[in-house]
Amino acid sequence: MDDESRIVELELRYMQQQELLQELSEVLYAQGRELEGLRVEVALMKKKLEGEPGLVDAQRQEKPPHY
Repeated sequence: MDDESRIVELELRYMQQQELLQELSEVLYAQGRELEGLRVEVALMKKKLEGEPGLVDAQRQEKPPHY
């Protein structure tokens, strides 16, 4: 393999790696946005549950009359 073909091969590999790096970056960005959205949802759910403790705390709930 001569020097020119080695350089061409290295350039092709470099371009493929750049494409993969860009794809990974986009996936990571999308996951970060999704994670932030889920954090907001969890925070809203926590706030809602704190306002209605009977939904979570079984001991605070009244037992039905048949018990």
